[in-house]
Amino acid sequence: MPTESFHALAEACLYSPSIAAKLAATDRAAAALASGHLDFAAPEPPRPATAVRFPERPRLVDPRDLPRRGLHTAAGRIAFLHALAHIEFTAIHLAFDIGYRFRDMPDAFRLDWLRVAIEEAKHFRALDQRLGDFGGTYGDCPAHRGLWDLAETTADDVLARLALVPRFMEARGLDVSPGMIVKLQQLGDTQSVVILDMILREEIGHVACGTRWFREVCAARGLEPEAAYFDLVRTHIKGGVRGPFNREARLAAGFGEGELARLETLEAGSSARTA
Repeated sequence: MPTESFHALAEACLYSPSIAAKLAATDRAAAALASGHLDFAAPEPPRPATAVRFPERPRLVDPRDLPRRGLHTAAGRIAFLHALAHIEFTAIHLAFDIGYRFRDMPDAFRLDWLRVAIEEAKHFRALDQRLGDFGGTYGDCPAHRGLWDLAETTADDVLARLALVPRFMEARGLDVSPGMIVKLQQLGDTQSVVILDMILREEIGHVACGTRWFREVCAARGLEPEAAYFDLVRTHIKGGVRGPFNREARLAAGFGEGELARLETLEAGSSARTA
């Protein structure tokens, strides 16, 4: 098997508008990784995060304009699964981009995030296949750019990216997943439950990866991790902190008791302001 370039495959995923091409680049990276034929040398600087391309469908709208439907109808189940598929599809880009963009990080960093990208692609495919069981496919429903907007905002600082994407936005997925699983169990949708259970288990590892590298970068910069994390949250997250928090999953993902206590305090303050 010929040697593949991580950075070339990351570009092939990030800068193509084709879903098939993005998944093919991820599969090639997975095969090269498994065979030991992956090269992490970076001959050229990264292209801008603002130039990353997404497919024409789904149509991207403001999060407030997304329709809200219950899970009891086929249309509601399609909308729900589509929203999750969009998160996982965006997460493929996030994992590739963090390894591709921050060239001063070691190859072990790129290797970790490539493994995350491969798992995110698995999640996306599982959800898209489940969408097909209901007569839908990815692209059928509108979606939003929220996660990628945050990637663009943090494109010049790996510490901010680690704090706000895996340790804030993706950690929120750990909080909400158990409730979604319970609702699907009540509806007897065991196939979707199996998929969400798998995603939750693996997302704990993704958030843990973010935590580990966040602390590595803090150590290199002489920063106290908890203080640095909350400084970045206060600077970048304008909508407040939402709970409740999945303590067990967050602890498994590397959050400390002190961090959880501060998050709960911030969440209480956010709730009081909106009450």
